[in-house]
Amino acid sequence: MKYIHIKEEKHIQHIFLDSGKSNALDLLSVEELTETIKEAESRENIEGIILHGKEGFFSSGLDLIKLYEYDESQILTFWQKFMTLVDTLAGFTKPAIAAISGHSPAGGCILTLCCDYRVMVRGDFVIGLNEVPIGIVVPPAIFKLYSFWIGEAMAYKSLLTGKLFTPEEALEIQLVDELTEANKIRTSAEHKLNAFTQFEKNAWRKSKLNFRKHLLKSLKENREESINQVLEQWWKPNTREVLKVLIDNLSSKGEK
Repeated sequence: MKYIHIKEEKHIQHIFLDSGKSNALDLLSVEELTETIKEAESRENIEGIILHGKEGFFSSGLDLIKLYEYDESQILTFWQKFMTLVDTLAGFTKPAIAAISGHSPAGGCILTLCCDYRVMVRGDFVIGLNEVPIGIVVPPAIFKLYSFWIGEAMAYKSLLTGKLFTPEEALEIQLVDELTEANKIRTSAEHKLNAFTQFEKNAWRKSKLNFRKHLLKSLKENREESINQVLEQWWKPNTREVLKVLIDNLSSKGEK
């Protein structure tokens, strides 16, 4: 695979995101991550997964530089595949831990929300969903996913303002579950995964799916309509202008 690296240790599959400096997500990286998660689900010897980013970045979210150049067919395919990735990770029956090694806004945050537990490094980093200020419509399914962890009122207010949270703020509102130092994040993630896997596997996994039943259903409801909303806004001239300014800023900083 080009953007995903895998390492197996003691029945844990470590999944390392490796897409440029900031682990931005394009069509290929989304497809590779989906395939990797499905494979981990199917293998009996894998008891759980840990998603890893890079130093300073878990994932900056969607690769706007690439997506901006997609034609109508490509961007439709991307959003369909991205929502399939969200379904796949949220519906993963085994324990899934996000080892958040740095910044994790937008699509990066969505990946962590699909997991069972989030451990984040301390430091000058942010996490959250900031799609609205850059002109991207937030589908109802993503609101459900966000509010599943932080509550509807907090999700509502933070989404409409594009609020991004420091690690300490994220811990306070339960957007993340634990803070640690960079050199301890892998150990902390493994410790939590092992705590989950000590229980009877079928009982744990069936209970997880029971607790997520309504969430998983909402992720599939009205998907075509939601994607059409996103794409309608995506092609509006004012959205394209905002995206172009943002892309120019990202390009000048080399954040790709």
